[in-house]
Amino acid sequence: MIDVDVAVWSAELIRLHTRIAGRFKRSEPRRRAGQYLFGLAGRLDRKNGWTLAEQAGDLSPDGMQRLLRWADWDVDGVRDDVRDYVAENLGEPQGVLSIDEAFFLKKGVKSAGVARQCSRVTGRVENCQVGVFMTYGSSGGQALVDRRLYLPPAWTDDRARCREAGIPEQVGFATKAELAREMLARAFTAGIPARWVTMDNTFGQWTSLRIWLEEQDHAYVAATGCDDDTVTAVLGFARAGELIASLPPWAWSKIPCDVATHGPLDSCWARLPVRILLRPGRGRWLLARRDLTTGELAYYVCYGPRQTQLTELVRVADSSLAAGECLRQAKLETGLDEYQVRGWRPWYAHITLSMAAYAGLAVARRRCAKE
Repeated sequence: MIDVDVAVWSAELIRLHTRIAGRFKRSEPRRRAGQYLFGLAGRLDRKNGWTLAEQAGDLSPDGMQRLLRWADWDVDGVRDDVRDYVAENLGEPQGVLSIDEAFFLKKGVKSAGVARQCSRVTGRVENCQVGVFMTYGSSGGQALVDRRLYLPPAWTDDRARCREAGIPEQVGFATKAELAREMLARAFTAGIPARWVTMDNTFGQWTSLRIWLEEQDHAYVAATGCDDDTVTAVLGFARAGELIASLPPWAWSKIPCDVATHGPLDSCWARLPVRILLRPGRGRWLLARRDLTTGELAYYVCYGPRQTQLTELVRVADSSLAAGECLRQAKLETGLDEYQVRGWRPWYAHITLSMAAYAGLAVARRRCAKE
């Protein structure tokens, strides 16, 4: 990862704070939002209410908590500003929108959306919140551009519990795939320069989401499992693993590391068409990656321009792994998971400001790389 000069990231955060300033109706929360951004992007060991307040020179975290809980500012408007800022500074025609999820381990039952859920953090069922995130990636870098908090049915079926956590009455149950589709639709409407969408297998195995993307004629590379039997071969239905197992040895190609940079370095790739489409000029493929060290296989269902090269599909599949790394870095660098709030609105407020801080660092890194 490229080191960021303090003067560069400081100037970038000032520029970003100036951009979002109009979303705050009063000067006090506007000022605190700037302090919050600088605290999140700084080198504090912990980035919670107390440490951010101390960094700002406050005697207690009350002001920072007020910013997240009650201050009058447009949280979703800041989200849109961050997305547009990322598109303007990192955007490229071949950009990739990636969908992934993040887990936030929590104690108790009061935090909005918290429940016993399977967490990839520990590989076990844990008491946690789950956020669905969208990342924008290009050769210039990666940044988070949208987010939704997943609410299990146990929450949306209990409106009294929702009211206690500040969840609006109009917010009902939505699957993770529906949350992803909402974020993608918002990005498409905003004209984000993205040629591809990619998803990990949590989302890639939702056939409804893949069908929706094809209806939008938006190219995608979606991770799936070996037992995915929704893949349509030229001669009929088959499981993904069976189709790939039928390929001859010469069908596999080792892709240079400058194309595949986040997956296993010692790996090879193969693809095969899985259905003839009625839409002219478009194709669908099953893509597979084999780790040459372990023999482990990963599978992807792909849709896009018929002339798409294998190396392009590999680049996009690789972006999904980069998106997961982006979430991990946002936790490490801008305190994405270090909030000390329970309610619906403060969760969105903290996550959005953390995304903003990370976007400022990502743009600063690109500027430093160009120098």
